[in-house]
Amino acid sequence: MTADSPDPAHARTPPDPPASAGTPESPGRAATPGSGGAPHPSATGPAPAATRRRSPGRVAFALLLPGLLALLLTYALPLVWVLRMSLNEAGDGGVIRQTLSVATFTDVLGSSHYWNVIGQTLELGVLVTLCTLVVSYPVALFLARTTSRWRSLLVALAVAPLLISSVARTFGWMAILGTQGVVNKTLDGLGLTDTPLHLANNLTGVVIASTEIYMPFAILAMISGFGRLDPALEHAAAALGAPRRTVFRRIVLPLTLPGVLTAALLVFVLSLSGYVTPRLIGGGRVFVLATEIYDEAVTALNWPVAAVLSVLLLAVFGVVISLYLWAQKALEARFTGPGEARS
Repeated sequence: MTADSPDPAHARTPPDPPASAGTPESPGRAATPGSGGAPHPSATGPAPAATRRRSPGRVAFALLLPGLLALLLTYALPLVWVLRMSLNEAGDGGVIRQTLSVATFTDVLGSSHYWNVIGQTLELGVLVTLCTLVVSYPVALFLARTTSRWRSLLVALAVAPLLISSVARTFGWMAILGTQGVVNKTLDGLGLTDTPLHLANNLTGVVIASTEIYMPFAILAMISGFGRLDPALEHAAAALGAPRRTVFRRIVLPLTLPGVLTAALLVFVLSLSGYVTPRLIGGGRVFVLATEIYDEAVTALNWPVAAVLSVLLLAVFGVVISLYLWAQKALEARFTGPGEARS
Protein backbone atom coordinates (compact mmCIF):
# COMPACT_ATOMS: atom_id res chain seq x y z
CA MET A 1 0.00 0.00 0.00
CA THR A 2 1.46 3.32 -0.99
CA ALA A 3 1.33 6.54 0.96
CA ASP A 4 -0.94 8.09 -1.69
CA SER A 5 -3.69 5.42 -1.23
CA PRO A 6 -6.15 6.22 1.59
CA ASP A 7 -6.67 3.97 4.55
CA PRO A 8 -9.77 1.75 4.04
CA ALA A 9 -10.98 2.33 7.61
CA HIS A 10 -10.91 6.06 7.12
CA ALA A 11 -12.71 5.74 3.80
CA ARG A 12 -15.69 3.97 5.37
CA THR A 13 -16.12 6.49 8.18
CA PRO A 14 -17.81 9.74 7.03
CA PRO A 15 -16.46 12.93 8.49
CA ASP A 16 -18.37 14.59 11.31
CA PRO A 17 -20.62 17.43 10.07
CA PRO A 18 -19.58 20.84 11.25
CA ALA A 19 -21.63 22.23 14.10
CA SER A 20 -23.77 25.11 12.92
CA ALA A 21 -26.44 27.34 14.42
CA GLY A 22 -29.21 25.47 12.62
CA THR A 23 -28.38 21.99 13.92
CA PRO A 24 -29.70 20.44 17.13
CA GLU A 25 -26.22 20.77 18.67
CA SER A 26 -26.60 24.55 18.78
CA PRO A 27 -29.40 25.20 21.24
CA GLY A 28 -28.95 28.93 21.04
CA ARG A 29 -30.93 29.30 17.78
CA ALA A 30 -34.04 27.61 16.43
CA ALA A 31 -33.84 25.85 13.13
CA THR A 32 -35.26 27.68 10.19
CA PRO A 33 -37.55 26.01 7.69
CA GLY A 34 -34.85 26.16 5.07
CA SER A 35 -32.28 24.37 7.22
CA GLY A 36 -32.02 20.64 7.59
CA GLY A 37 -33.02 20.59 11.29
CA ALA A 38 -36.51 19.98 12.68
CA PRO A 39 -38.61 23.10 13.23
CA HIS A 40 -39.09 24.36 16.78
CA PRO A 41 -42.65 24.02 18.16
CA SER A 42 -42.88 27.75 18.74
CA ALA A 43 -42.14 28.40 15.08
CA THR A 44 -45.10 26.37 13.83
CA GLY A 45 -48.47 27.95 13.03
CA PRO A 46 -51.85 27.33 14.73
CA ALA A 47 -53.08 23.77 15.01
CA PRO A 48 -55.37 22.54 12.25
CA ALA A 49 -59.12 22.76 12.84
CA ALA A 50 -59.42 18.95 12.85
CA THR A 51 -57.06 18.66 15.82
CA ARG A 52 -58.58 21.39 17.91
CA ARG A 53 -60.55 20.32 20.96
CA ARG A 54 -64.23 21.15 21.05
CA SER A 55 -65.36 23.62 23.65
CA PRO A 56 -66.76 21.91 26.81
CA GLY A 57 -69.76 24.22 26.67
CA ARG A 58 -70.63 23.11 23.14
CA VAL A 59 -70.30 19.45 24.08
CA ALA A 60 -72.53 19.93 27.14
CA PHE A 61 -75.12 21.79 25.05
CA ALA A 62 -75.08 19.04 22.42
CA LEU A 63 -75.70 16.42 25.10
CA LEU A 64 -78.52 18.44 26.68
CA LEU A 65 -80.19 19.32 23.40
CA PRO A 66 -82.34 16.14 23.06
CA GLY A 67 -83.63 16.50 26.60
CA LEU A 68 -84.32 20.20 26.12
CA LEU A 69 -86.26 19.51 22.94
CA ALA A 70 -88.28 16.81 24.71
CA LEU A 71 -89.12 19.20 27.57
CA LEU A 72 -90.06 21.89 25.07
CA LEU A 73 -92.45 19.60 23.19
CA THR A 74 -93.97 17.76 26.16
CA TYR A 75 -94.01 20.43 28.87
CA ALA A 76 -93.32 24.00 27.77
CA LEU A 77 -95.61 24.11 24.73
CA PRO A 78 -98.58 22.41 26.48
CA LEU A 79 -98.12 24.77 29.44
CA VAL A 80 -98.23 27.78 27.12
CA TRP A 81 -101.37 26.35 25.50
CA VAL A 82 -103.03 25.92 28.92
CA LEU A 83 -102.15 29.49 29.89
CA ARG A 84 -103.58 30.75 26.61
CA MET A 85 -106.75 28.67 27.04
CA SER A 86 -107.29 30.08 30.53
CA LEU A 87 -107.67 33.55 29.01
CA ASN A 88 -110.55 32.47 26.77
CA GLU A 89 -114.23 32.37 27.66
CA ALA A 90 -116.66 29.48 27.42
CA GLY A 91 -119.96 29.74 25.57
CA ASP A 92 -123.02 27.52 25.33
CA GLY A 93 -122.60 24.00 24.02
CA GLY A 94 -118.86 23.86 24.56
CA VAL A 95 -118.13 26.86 22.34
CA ILE A 96 -114.84 28.60 23.17
CA ARG A 97 -114.65 32.32 22.51
CA GLN A 98 -111.11 33.31 21.59
CA THR A 99 -110.25 36.37 23.64
CA LEU A 100 -107.74 37.74 26.12
CA SER A 101 -109.72 38.17 29.31
CA VAL A 102 -109.44 37.32 33.00
CA ALA A 103 -113.20 36.85 33.29
CA THR A 104 -112.79 33.08 33.69
CA PHE A 105 -110.28 33.57 36.51
CA THR A 106 -112.72 35.97 38.18
CA ASP A 107 -115.59 33.50 37.91
CA VAL A 108 -113.55 30.62 39.31
CA LEU A 109 -112.01 32.59 42.18
CA GLY A 110 -115.39 34.07 43.04
CA SER A 111 -117.11 30.67 43.30
CA SER A 112 -117.37 29.04 46.73
CA HIS A 113 -117.57 25.61 45.09
CA TYR A 114 -114.11 25.88 43.58
CA TRP A 115 -112.69 27.18 46.84
CA ASN A 116 -114.14 24.11 48.56
CA VAL A 117 -112.48 21.95 45.92
CA ILE A 118 -109.13 23.66 46.48
CA GLY A 119 -109.49 23.30 50.27
CA GLN A 120 -110.38 19.61 50.04
CA THR A 121 -107.45 19.03 47.68
CA LEU A 122 -105.03 20.60 50.17
CA GLU A 123 -106.62 18.69 53.05
CA LEU A 124 -106.24 15.42 51.19
CA GLY A 125 -102.63 16.20 50.35
CA VAL A 126 -101.72 17.06 53.94
CA LEU A 127 -103.47 14.00 55.42
CA VAL A 128 -101.99 11.59 52.89
CA THR A 129 -98.51 13.05 53.35
CA LEU A 130 -98.63 12.82 57.16
CA CYS A 131 -100.02 9.27 57.16
CA THR A 132 -97.53 8.11 54.54
CA LEU A 133 -94.55 9.57 56.42
CA VAL A 134 -95.64 8.03 59.72
CA VAL A 135 -96.06 4.58 58.19
CA SER A 136 -93.04 4.68 55.86
CA TYR A 137 -90.44 6.20 58.19
CA PRO A 138 -89.88 3.08 60.38
CA VAL A 139 -89.63 0.87 57.29
CA ALA A 140 -87.15 3.17 55.57
CA LEU A 141 -85.08 3.58 58.75
CA PHE A 142 -84.90 -0.19 59.21
CA LEU A 143 -83.86 -0.75 55.59
CA ALA A 144 -81.22 1.98 55.81
CA ARG A 145 -79.65 0.64 59.02
CA THR A 146 -79.90 -3.10 58.56
CA THR A 147 -76.78 -5.10 57.70
CA SER A 148 -78.62 -8.31 56.89
CA ARG A 149 -77.73 -10.20 53.74
CA TRP A 150 -81.42 -10.05 52.86
CA ARG A 151 -81.38 -6.24 52.67
CA SER A 152 -81.62 -6.13 48.88
CA LEU A 153 -84.56 -8.53 48.92
CA LEU A 154 -86.32 -6.48 51.61
CA VAL A 155 -85.88 -3.28 49.61
CA ALA A 156 -87.25 -5.03 46.53
CA LEU A 157 -90.28 -6.20 48.51
CA ALA A 158 -90.86 -2.68 49.82
CA VAL A 159 -91.06 -1.24 46.31
CA ALA A 160 -92.72 -4.27 44.71
CA PRO A 161 -96.21 -2.65 44.74
CA LEU A 162 -94.95 -0.27 42.05
CA LEU A 163 -95.01 -3.22 39.65
CA ILE A 164 -98.82 -3.27 39.93
CA SER A 165 -100.96 -0.61 38.31
CA SER A 166 -102.44 1.98 40.66
CA VAL A 167 -105.83 1.29 39.07
CA ALA A 168 -105.68 -2.39 40.06
CA ARG A 169 -104.53 -1.52 43.56
CA THR A 170 -107.37 0.98 43.90
CA PHE A 171 -109.92 -1.64 42.88
CA GLY A 172 -108.37 -3.92 45.49
CA TRP A 173 -108.91 -1.28 48.16
CA MET A 174 -112.51 -0.90 47.03
CA ALA A 175 -113.00 -4.60 47.79
CA ILE A 176 -111.25 -4.23 51.15
CA LEU A 177 -112.92 -1.04 52.39
CA GLY A 178 -116.43 -1.56 50.97
CA THR A 179 -119.51 -2.13 53.08
CA GLN A 180 -119.29 -5.86 52.32
CA GLY A 181 -115.52 -5.76 52.16
CA VAL A 182 -112.85 -7.65 54.04
CA VAL A 183 -112.56 -5.16 56.91
CA ASN A 184 -116.27 -4.96 57.69
CA LYS A 185 -116.77 -8.70 57.31
CA THR A 186 -113.88 -9.39 59.68
CA LEU A 187 -115.12 -6.92 62.30
CA ASP A 188 -118.66 -8.28 62.04
CA GLY A 189 -117.41 -11.86 62.34
CA LEU A 190 -115.47 -10.99 65.49
CA GLY A 191 -118.51 -9.26 66.96
CA LEU A 192 -116.73 -5.92 67.25
CA THR A 193 -119.27 -3.92 65.22
CA ASP A 194 -123.00 -4.11 64.70
CA THR A 195 -123.17 -1.88 61.63
CA PRO A 196 -120.66 -1.66 58.77
CA LEU A 197 -118.07 1.08 58.95
CA HIS A 198 -118.19 3.69 56.20
CA LEU A 199 -114.65 3.39 54.88
CA ALA A 200 -115.40 3.96 51.20
CA ASN A 201 -117.07 6.72 49.20
CA ASN A 202 -115.58 9.32 51.53
CA LEU A 203 -112.32 11.11 52.33
CA THR A 204 -111.28 8.45 54.86
CA GLY A 205 -111.13 5.70 52.28
CA VAL A 206 -109.23 7.92 49.85
CA VAL A 207 -106.61 8.69 52.53
CA ILE A 208 -106.19 5.02 53.45
CA ALA A 209 -105.82 3.84 49.85
CA SER A 210 -103.56 6.73 48.84
CA THR A 211 -101.28 6.11 51.82
CA GLU A 212 -100.61 2.55 50.71
CA ILE A 213 -100.23 3.55 47.06
CA TYR A 214 -97.63 6.25 47.77
CA MET A 215 -95.67 4.33 50.43
CA PRO A 216 -93.08 2.89 47.99
CA PHE A 217 -92.26 6.38 46.71
CA ALA A 218 -91.78 7.66 50.24
CA ILE A 219 -89.59 4.70 51.24
CA LEU A 220 -87.30 5.12 48.24
CA ALA A 221 -87.01 8.88 48.81
CA MET A 222 -86.20 8.41 52.49
CA ILE A 223 -83.60 5.70 51.91
CA SER A 224 -81.81 7.89 49.37
CA GLY A 225 -81.90 10.83 51.80
CA PHE A 226 -80.55 8.98 54.84
CA GLY A 227 -76.95 9.39 53.70
CA ARG A 228 -76.00 11.52 56.71
CA LEU A 229 -77.02 8.81 59.17
CA ASP A 230 -73.93 7.15 60.66
CA PRO A 231 -74.36 4.26 63.14
CA ALA A 232 -71.10 5.28 64.81
CA LEU A 233 -72.76 8.45 66.10
CA GLU A 234 -75.54 6.43 67.71
CA HIS A 235 -73.03 4.06 69.32
CA ALA A 236 -71.02 7.00 70.64
CA ALA A 237 -74.11 8.64 72.14
CA ALA A 238 -75.18 5.35 73.74
CA ALA A 239 -71.67 4.85 75.16
CA LEU A 240 -71.88 8.29 76.77
CA GLY A 241 -75.07 7.25 78.56
CA ALA A 242 -77.75 8.83 76.36
CA PRO A 243 -81.07 6.94 76.43
CA ARG A 244 -82.63 5.71 73.20
CA ARG A 245 -85.23 8.46 73.08
CA THR A 246 -82.51 11.10 73.34
CA VAL A 247 -80.40 9.39 70.68
CA PHE A 248 -83.36 9.33 68.32
CA ARG A 249 -84.40 12.92 69.07
CA ARG A 250 -80.94 14.51 68.99
CA ILE A 251 -79.12 12.39 66.38
CA VAL A 252 -81.30 10.11 64.24
CA LEU A 253 -84.21 12.46 63.55
CA PRO A 254 -82.13 15.56 62.60
CA LEU A 255 -79.88 13.52 60.29
CA THR A 256 -82.84 11.90 58.54
CA LEU A 257 -84.91 15.08 58.11
CA PRO A 258 -83.58 15.81 54.57
CA GLY A 259 -84.89 12.46 53.38
CA VAL A 260 -88.18 13.05 55.18
CA LEU A 261 -88.58 16.43 53.47
CA THR A 262 -87.90 14.92 50.05
CA ALA A 263 -90.45 12.16 50.66
CA ALA A 264 -93.00 14.70 51.91
CA LEU A 265 -92.61 16.81 48.79
CA LEU A 266 -92.94 13.80 46.49
CA VAL A 267 -96.00 12.37 48.22
CA PHE A 268 -97.73 15.74 48.53
CA VAL A 269 -97.29 16.51 44.83
CA LEU A 270 -98.49 13.04 43.83
CA SER A 271 -101.54 13.25 46.09
CA LEU A 272 -102.50 16.69 44.76
CA SER A 273 -102.43 15.47 41.17
CA GLY A 274 -103.94 12.04 41.83
CA TYR A 275 -107.10 11.23 39.89
CA VAL A 276 -107.78 7.48 39.97
CA THR A 277 -107.96 6.94 43.72
CA PRO A 278 -110.17 9.95 44.57
CA ARG A 279 -112.48 9.09 41.69
CA LEU A 280 -112.90 5.38 42.45
CA ILE A 281 -112.62 5.27 46.25
CA GLY A 282 -114.37 8.61 46.66
CA GLY A 283 -117.34 7.40 44.67
CA GLY A 284 -118.03 10.85 43.25
CA ARG A 285 -118.27 12.41 46.71
CA VAL A 286 -114.67 13.58 47.06
CA PHE A 287 -114.00 16.60 44.89
CA VAL A 288 -110.38 17.50 44.24
CA LEU A 289 -108.73 19.59 41.56
CA ALA A 290 -107.75 16.60 39.40
CA THR A 291 -111.28 15.20 39.22
CA GLU A 292 -112.77 18.67 38.76
CA ILE A 293 -110.43 19.43 35.85
CA TYR A 294 -111.49 16.18 34.17
CA ASP A 295 -115.18 16.88 34.67
CA GLU A 296 -114.93 20.43 33.33
CA ALA A 297 -112.89 19.41 30.28
CA VAL A 298 -114.61 16.13 29.32
CA THR A 299 -118.11 16.26 30.77
CA ALA A 300 -119.00 19.96 30.72
CA LEU A 301 -116.70 20.78 27.75
CA ASN A 302 -115.69 23.93 29.60
CA TRP A 303 -112.04 24.07 28.59
CA PRO A 304 -111.31 27.61 29.86
CA VAL A 305 -112.43 26.70 33.40
CA ALA A 306 -110.41 23.48 33.25
CA ALA A 307 -107.38 25.51 32.15
CA VAL A 308 -107.86 27.99 35.01
CA LEU A 309 -108.04 25.13 37.52
CA SER A 310 -104.88 23.66 36.01
CA VAL A 311 -103.10 27.00 36.41
CA LEU A 312 -104.22 27.16 40.04
CA LEU A 313 -102.92 23.65 40.60
CA LEU A 314 -99.57 24.65 39.12
CA ALA A 315 -99.52 27.67 41.43
CA VAL A 316 -100.05 25.38 44.42
CA PHE A 317 -97.14 23.23 43.21
CA GLY A 318 -94.97 26.33 43.01
CA VAL A 319 -95.80 27.36 46.58
CA VAL A 320 -95.11 23.86 47.87
CA ILE A 321 -91.75 23.64 46.09
CA SER A 322 -90.78 27.08 47.42
CA LEU A 323 -91.57 25.95 50.97
CA TYR A 324 -89.53 22.80 50.41
CA LEU A 325 -86.51 24.77 49.19
CA TRP A 326 -86.78 27.10 52.18
CA ALA A 327 -86.91 24.18 54.61
CA GLN A 328 -83.99 22.49 52.86
CA LYS A 329 -81.85 25.62 53.15
CA ALA A 330 -82.77 25.92 56.84
CA LEU A 331 -81.61 22.34 57.44
CA GLU A 332 -78.39 22.88 55.51
CA ALA A 333 -77.70 26.02 57.55
CA ARG A 334 -78.19 24.03 60.73
CA PHE A 335 -75.86 21.23 59.66
CA THR A 336 -73.13 23.17 57.85
CA GLY A 337 -73.43 26.70 59.20
CA PRO A 338 -75.00 29.82 57.65
CA GLY A 339 -71.89 30.75 55.66
CA GLU A 340 -71.50 27.39 53.93
CA ALA A 341 -75.24 27.07 53.33
CA ARG A 342 -75.35 30.41 51.46
CA SER A 343 -72.36 29.39 49.33
